[in-house]
Amino acid sequence: MEQFVVSARKYRPQTFKDVVGQSAITNTLLNAIETNHLAQALLFTGPRGVGKTTCARILARKINQPGYDDPEEDFAFNVFELDAASNNSVDDIRSLIDQVRIPPQTGIYKVYIIDEVHMLSASAFNAFLKTLEEPPKHAIFILATTEKHKIIPTILSRCQIFDFKRITVKDAKEHLAEVADSQGVIYEEDALHIIAQKADGAMRDALSIFDRVVSFCGKNLTRQAVTENLNVLDYETYLNMTNLILKNKIPDLLIAYNEVLSKGFDGHHFISGLASHFRDLLMSQTPSTIALIEAGDQTKRAYFEQSKKASADFLMKGIAMANECDLKYKVSQNQRLLVELCLMQLASITFDGEKKKLMAT
Repeated sequence: MEQFVVSARKYRPQTFKDVVGQSAITNTLLNAIETNHLAQALLFTGPRGVGKTTCARILARKINQPGYDDPEEDFAFNVFELDAASNNSVDDIRSLIDQVRIPPQTGIYKVYIIDEVHMLSASAFNAFLKTLEEPPKHAIFILATTEKHKIIPTILSRCQIFDFKRITVKDAKEHLAEVADSQGVIYEEDALHIIAQKADGAMRDALSIFDRVVSFCGKNLTRQAVTENLNVLDYETYLNMTNLILKNKIPDLLIAYNEVLSKGFDGHHFISGLASHFRDLLMSQTPSTIALIEAGDQTKRAYFEQSKKASADFLMKGIAMANECDLKYKVSQNQRLLVELCLMQLASITFDGEKKKLMAT
């Protein structure tokens, strides 16, 4: 049986062009290499799974390629990776400093990638300072961290800092579509969109979720299968709830909310999602703001159709009431009743055009 390689490893970018959603940083690094303006100490900071270590490896390979015959050479012997989470003592850093003095056997540079650098102890940071400020000509240090604020200022001042951003839903979705096509997976746009949203800005997480969902539903990726596997409340639930609210069907609304709870969803997650849904409906009422909705084309059409049924005044009140319920949720002694009361108030905003001001009650 052939060993399975997870997509995050299988599709790890090999060039700067392949890196998803970090064009500002990759262009800056390429220009720095071409104009010979690359600093010897770089700090890559940003959320997990956005390409920090990947860019560090690509950079290590790129700066060693000029004048080298084999374009496939990965210069593995020139790249030294240290995980500061488990190697954070002064002795570990002293050992690293001893290695730095030795020039590379092949290529031009030795590249030292120190991951999770914020985990180094204070004494280890201090031991590292002098070498970081005046490294040998053949050494380049790339420090990677998710928590820049934990790094001492004397280290930060010696590094050129690159802030990696969270991957947008659009960029993650486009990359997932490329991966799905390469694997022969048939997909619905909304299915990939849900995966991209669930990843919350981390491309590595998006690919891991993609693998999981493909294992669940095979080569046909549908929105329904993805929402079932990831146990997420999809837009159909909120569209149905909003229809019941607009029709003032309080009993049906409470039954529908009970079904949501019976599926294992959290009331807090539901009510914050309802506020977001009202916001998306409000955005759908103006052509220029439809682009602000992070959703697939099919979902946007459904939002647009429902937005015609609700007034902007109702949606503004709905957002305020759902948001107030969201804020009160954690301190409430009866959380289910709090959400049910909010739903009943929402469904009571309009009865035959007569407005019931229940927000004050």
